[in-house]
Amino acid sequence: MKTVFCVHTVLLSVFMFQLLRTVGLRAFSMASETYTSGTHSAAFVTCPNDTVARDLARGIVEKKLAACVNIVPAIKSIYEWQGKIEEDNEVLLMIKTRSSKVPALAEYVRSNHPYEVAEVISLPIDQGNPPYLKWIGDIVPE
Repeated sequence: MKTVFCVHTVLLSVFMFQLLRTVGLRAFSMASETYTSGTHSAAFVTCPNDTVARDLARGIVEKKLAACVNIVPAIKSIYEWQGKIEEDNEVLLMIKTRSSKVPALAEYVRSNHPYEVAEVISLPIDQGNPPYLKWIGDIVPE
C-alpha cells in the first residue's frame, strides 16, 4: 500500500510541476510583451455580398491597411435609410489594423465600396493576446 501511495504522490508531483511550469512560462511570456492600449483597432465594414467582401478584404490586406480581415457571412441588417426601415442580408468584415491606419482604411473602403454611404467604424483594442497584437504591428507599417 505504501508503494502505491508513493507512486501516486510522485506522479501527482510530476504532473503538478509540469502544469505549474507551463502556466508560469505562459504568464512570463505574456508579461514580457508590452502593448499600449488603443495602438490597434478592430474595424467593421458591411458589404452587400461575398464577392464585394472578398475583393475589399484582399485589397485591404495587400495594401497593408490591415493584418487580417475576417469575412463573416450571412448577417441580417435592419436600418433606416431615406425615411424607410430596410432589412438586408449582408456580409461583415472584421478588420484588425493599427489605429493610425483607420483613416486610410476608411478612404480605401469609400473609394472601392458600392454603397453610397459605406459603413466603416472602428473600436480601439484595449487588450489581447500579446503575440497576436505584436503580429498586427509587424504586418501593418506605421
